[in-house]
Amino acid sequence: MMPHDDVNQNQLFKFIKAGLITLAGNRKLKIYGQLNCASGKRMKRKNRVFFKDVAEAKAIGFRPCGHCMQEQYIGWKRFFTF
Repeated sequence: MMPHDDVNQNQLFKFIKAGLITLAGNRKLKIYGQLNCASGKRMKRKNRVFFKDVAEAKAIGFRPCGHCMQEQYIGWKRFFTF
């Protein structure tokens, strides 16, 4: 997990191009999603974190975004709904 505040714009683009960042998430809500998600683009920079892959996000306890990752979210919701 890499907080957005820890990288500048140039570093961020390099990490994305190199495949070191593929997902973004909201630190407070514990939600991860695609980099181009409209919901993710609206979050505050201080709450945004980046992940290399889904496994990293899940290992820290984040859940998939209901907007940009609908199939994964439905699977998550089925598993955690009692």
